[in-house]
Amino acid sequence: MSGLTAWERLEIVRNKERPNIFDYIPLIFDDFYEMHGDRYFGDDAAILGGVAYFQKIPVTVIAQVKGKDIESNKRANFAMPHPEGYRKALRLAKQAEKFHRPVICFIDTPGAYCGIGAEERGQGEAIARNLMEFMSLKTPVISIVLGEGGSGGALALGVCDELAMLENAVYSVISPRGFASILWKDASREREAANMIRITAEDLVGLGIAEQIIKEPPGGAHNNPTVMAENIADYIFEALQRISQKEVAFLLDSRYNKFRKIGEFTE
Repeated sequence: MSGLTAWERLEIVRNKERPNIFDYIPLIFDDFYEMHGDRYFGDDAAILGGVAYFQKIPVTVIAQVKGKDIESNKRANFAMPHPEGYRKALRLAKQAEKFHRPVICFIDTPGAYCGIGAEERGQGEAIARNLMEFMSLKTPVISIVLGEGGSGGALALGVCDELAMLENAVYSVISPRGFASILWKDASREREAANMIRITAEDLVGLGIAEQIIKEPPGGAHNNPTVMAENIADYIFEALQRISQKEVAFLLDSRYNKFRKIGEFTE
C-alpha cells in the first residue's frame, strides 16, 4: 500500500464500505454504554461517546461518526459535528479525568459543520475550548485517525499523548477541495491538491505530528474489518502500556512539548 498516492488513499477512505466506529466498537470494546448530550443544547449524532471496557480496563470512548449510506450520513450530518458534539466530547473527557479513565478518541470527519446554527451556538469557541482543555486533561489520551481528519473539526479530538493513523488515513489542515478552491479558485483540482499537501500517514509521522501507523489489510480496512479491529486493539494496548506508566506531571509536560515542536518558525 505504500506506493499509493494521497489521492488514491483518499478514495480508499471514502469507500462507503469502509468500517466506521459502529463496526469497531463491538470488535474492540466490551460493555460499551453510550452517553448523550452536552447539557447545554442537545445531542449531536456526529459524535458518539460513552464508557466501555478495553481488555478489562475501563475507558472512555469518543468517536466521530461516518455513515455508510445516505440515511446514516444524514443522521450523523455527514460526520460534521456541531458545537454540541464537541461539548459532549469535552464533558465525557472531563468525566474520564475525574474517574481516572484513559480517553480513546477516533477521528473521522471532513471538518466541523459550518452552518449558521453551528456558528450561532459557538462552533469556533467549542473547538478552541476542546484544544485548551484536552491539553491539560489529567488522564491519558490516545487519538486514532480512522479515515479523514479534516481541519479543526478533527483537531478538536486530536490533542493527545499519542496520535496514530490507519495506513490509508489522511490528516490535514484543510481538505484538498478546500485547498484547491482557495489557492487556485478551482475545486476541480482536488486531486492535484491532495498529492501536494502531505496528508498521508507516512507524511504525518515524518513531520512528527503522528507517532504510529496502524497497518490495514490489503486493499483497505473494508476488505477485512475483523483484522483491522485486531490491529487497532493491538495498538491501543501497547499505547496504554506506554502512556499509563507516566506520572501525570510528566504526561502533561510531554503532551505540551509534543505540540510545541510542530511547525517551523523564525524570529
